[in-house]
Amino acid sequence: MNSHIEQEHPDYSAKSGMWRRYRDLYAGGEQFRQHAAEYLVRRHKEPMEVYHERLTRVFYENYIGSIVDWYTATLVRKEPVLEFTGASEPAKSFFSQFVQNCDLRGTTLTQFFRDQITEALVCGKSYVVVDFPKTDKPVLSRAEEDAVGRSRAYLMSYTADEVINWSLNENGAFDWVVIRTSCLKQDSVRSFGWTKKTRWIYYDREQYEIYEQQDANAGNKVELIDQGRHGFAGIGRVPVFEVRVSEGLWLTNKAALLQLEHFNKANALGWALTMGLFATPVVYSDREWSQIVGESYYVQLGPQDNFGWSEPEGKVYQIAAENLSRLKDEIYRVSYLLQQAGDASGSAQSGLSKQWDFSVTQEILRAYGDTMKDSMRNVLTAVAAARLDDLQIDASGLDEFDIADFSSEAKDAQNLLNLGIDSPTLKKQVFKRVALKYLCDARQDIKNRIAEEIEANTKP
Repeated sequence: MNSHIEQEHPDYSAKSGMWRRYRDLYAGGEQFRQHAAEYLVRRHKEPMEVYHERLTRVFYENYIGSIVDWYTATLVRKEPVLEFTGASEPAKSFFSQFVQNCDLRGTTLTQFFRDQITEALVCGKSYVVVDFPKTDKPVLSRAEEDAVGRSRAYLMSYTADEVINWSLNENGAFDWVVIRTSCLKQDSVRSFGWTKKTRWIYYDREQYEIYEQQDANAGNKVELIDQGRHGFAGIGRVPVFEVRVSEGLWLTNKAALLQLEHFNKANALGWALTMGLFATPVVYSDREWSQIVGESYYVQLGPQDNFGWSEPEGKVYQIAAENLSRLKDEIYRVSYLLQQAGDASGSAQSGLSKQWDFSVTQEILRAYGDTMKDSMRNVLTAVAAARLDDLQIDASGLDEFDIADFSSEAKDAQNLLNLGIDSPTLKKQVFKRVALKYLCDARQDIKNRIAEEIEANTKP
């Protein structure tokens, strides 16, 4: 197996460069500046020293990063509502703790999946792996398994460019997956130098295998360091889950080319304006001229020579500024946030038009909410199945994004109950929906108790 562990899926090889580019566009700042030579277009026959000077002055107006962060922040302003239905109190207790600390690092489930959605908006997809602590001590019962912590499932996240190879069955589920990560490692504080350690993790429906390579530049081989049955072997499933958004909802993919065009136009305009601040001396002489004057640039002409610049009628700077404004608006438009682009054109937008634009944005937010809820539900259900917990798990919410939502939600619920529909089940579901939405930030065990009390005490 280790002779093939380094192979990459053709789709991965085709998209790895794109993912790096999208990460730079999203992050901006120093990360983008370090790779600016890959994005700043060199002009035709531009002297290399001038191009390098432009690189040192490069700047990047990061719209797509702000747009992605706005969507994820708005999406989870109120936490999703999780319901755990069943008779197993130990299982409910476990999931109450799991929701508050899903990765053994103190990360809540909502925070974890918010990061997964962010990664999906940038790269189109992200991955979640469910793992269980490994113990050397054999266990003979579920009680012993709980006591030594072996049943304490936890989540790990991986980016799109870390899952390098995979195979799908006829139903679209994973048959096997290979994950590759790398890091710099120093053996101890007393040692000198850092070495790059690369790790490959292979999962199939029953087994896992872990390979490592220490410092590939030194010619070290890839070695198998661990293997065994993983926590999902009992249900015959690969413990890797994909969080994916559709092509139409993949924000960075929709806006990347516009953002790059804006970057190059903005830097060209900025450079031209900067150079226009420095007067260029003109020397009229037939003899050789070697002195450096002005800001280190000069133009030498013969007494009968003429020199000038041509530009489109209407002033090229004004045209460039208007084009930059249009590009910015287009970035927001393809991201379904035109109402946040600002009114740079000076044209007023009617109240009805603004309301319509935001209604489109809300529908996009609901689509992202559905993706997040489905992913959470799938992961939690699989964890329950692997642990043999007899629970039914549901996720709701993430469908209303106005701060004043709750008052209208409560009013709608009251109007529904006032219809006098003779259904105890309807009444219980309405009460639970309203109560859990209001208490969305409460601990999961409190929400479980409230749901149980409503279920037990609501009368027809």
